[in-house]
Amino acid sequence: MYRTYMCGELRASHAGQTVTLAGWVNRRRDHGGLVFFDLRDRAGIVQVAINPDLSKETLSLVANVRMEWVLQIEGVIQKRPEGMTNPKMGTGEVEVVATDIKVLNPSKVLPFMINGENDLPDENTRLKYRYLDLRRERMTRNMVLRHKVIKFMRDYLDKEGFIEIETPIMFKATPEGARDYLVPSRIYPGQFYALPQSPQQLKQLLMVAGYEKYFQIARCFRDEDQRADRQPEFTQLDLEMSFVERDDILGLTEELIIGMVKTASEVPLAYEPFLRLSHAEALERFGTDRPDVRFGIELVDVSDIAGESAFRVFAENVAAGLPVKAICVPGCGDYSRKQIDELEQISREAGAKGLAWLAIDPETEELRGFITRFFSVEQLASLIKRLEAKPGDLLLFSSDQPTIVYEVLGILREEMARRLGYKEIAELAFVWVVDFPLFEAEKKEGHYVPSHHMFTSPQRQYIPLLDSDPGAVLSEQYDLVCNGYEVGGGSIRIHERELQQKIMQLIGLSMEEARDQFGHLLDAFEYGTPPHGGIAPGIDRLVMLMAGEPNIREVIAFPKSQNAADLMADAPSSVSQRQLDELSIRLKG
Repeated sequence: MYRTYMCGELRASHAGQTVTLAGWVNRRRDHGGLVFFDLRDRAGIVQVAINPDLSKETLSLVANVRMEWVLQIEGVIQKRPEGMTNPKMGTGEVEVVATDIKVLNPSKVLPFMINGENDLPDENTRLKYRYLDLRRERMTRNMVLRHKVIKFMRDYLDKEGFIEIETPIMFKATPEGARDYLVPSRIYPGQFYALPQSPQQLKQLLMVAGYEKYFQIARCFRDEDQRADRQPEFTQLDLEMSFVERDDILGLTEELIIGMVKTASEVPLAYEPFLRLSHAEALERFGTDRPDVRFGIELVDVSDIAGESAFRVFAENVAAGLPVKAICVPGCGDYSRKQIDELEQISREAGAKGLAWLAIDPETEELRGFITRFFSVEQLASLIKRLEAKPGDLLLFSSDQPTIVYEVLGILREEMARRLGYKEIAELAFVWVVDFPLFEAEKKEGHYVPSHHMFTSPQRQYIPLLDSDPGAVLSEQYDLVCNGYEVGGGSIRIHERELQQKIMQLIGLSMEEARDQFGHLLDAFEYGTPPHGGIAPGIDRLVMLMAGEPNIREVIAFPKSQNAADLMADAPSSVSQRQLDELSIRLKG
């Protein structure tokens, strides 16, 4: 037997017991003739005191022990002397006085320190030695949090009558948004499977099959450009239910998330129940359909005031039916010309032609900004009142096509929140965004583009508009947003073949293409398909937010780098010509 207790389990109530422990040397301390180890395993750390009466052989061995050596220690638990306890450790009231020590495995000199958070190397080094990085206390805590989250999900859904069903990893390549990862077939040369972007069609087929309440901790794969909240492979909680309406799904998901956060999260909820916004309201107030509502700085329409000014850009745009909107940034009225130029550059990169601004001096209350001369005293007073501005505030304006205005002010809002520290607010602010358009505002190659995916149902009252004005149709899509991240999305699905075919035609699929790519689903819809819908919360993003981490790589055991590479295993990598020949693949060049 390697051990009788885990290191982190020992408490004052165990004093006097003889125990056997096994773990890694987290730290070594020499105090004259006294040597102490901090021994670590997954459960925690305990202090080990080396008995100076041990054999010379054992003491000689101890002299060579360094950090991350794997040891087996037998000893007696004793309470630490008064004044020597450590309240920051769960085991801080006790120590183990070693009576025997065995080296199970030594360690090379480490590429970076594991027992601290302040001297970490760059992320690429951490990912190369991920098996060492995962030993750090923070990473262990993240992995345990992830386990608790998934366990809570499974227990909650089991109690609610759901059953977990696995769906294939290799499936048919179909156009669902992102690029597929393809798997060549040896048995069928020149043909390919695709890794699932999500189990979308399969979970709908499970509803056709009568399973009514399905869930899966689903692995998904999308060949997308990487960012902090994306990975080539990711994990989602996949849910689908029959005989439900939108509010049924939102209510169940909200109850699950609230219970999960209260059970496992290191970051608390900002409020409950969750805020609910229409897609249009989210854009109007926050400039984005994934708003961070932990702070204000909301968009305000000032078209009526700005349109009456002598500032030609504003006046002409308002006359043409274009909006003028602004945000009020508290405490930034003393921004320098250089800082304003930085904001203007951000605006231009977001699509603006420039940036109009006003600053209120915090002491004199005088207004700065080139547009002040185009507004009357009364108009300036109206702007300040509309925006609820105070001395020391900065006002930023945008006027253009609505999509550009939303983009520009939404990005500026986030940028100013970062500068002011609002993005560091330690709470989880969940928002439901509902009533999305069925299609994107702009067509692609003359065809409509689904806002969510082609299986999302239009709201029933809008179905007649599919023949006359598809762009005005609202859908049954809903997104769950937290702190500016989309953490889940879903919809009520189409369950009638005729309606599904109409949507496919609107997005540019011919009947032959629809039949070739989705024939299995269309056929299934002719065999008594129930009304159904679902949602897929992203587990990686949820755990990232609940752990207070800056990106999802910190909560995934073996993630890919920002460039979608596995630096530990050196993947992707080349394969032998023999393997390529077996798959009937020839590489260019």
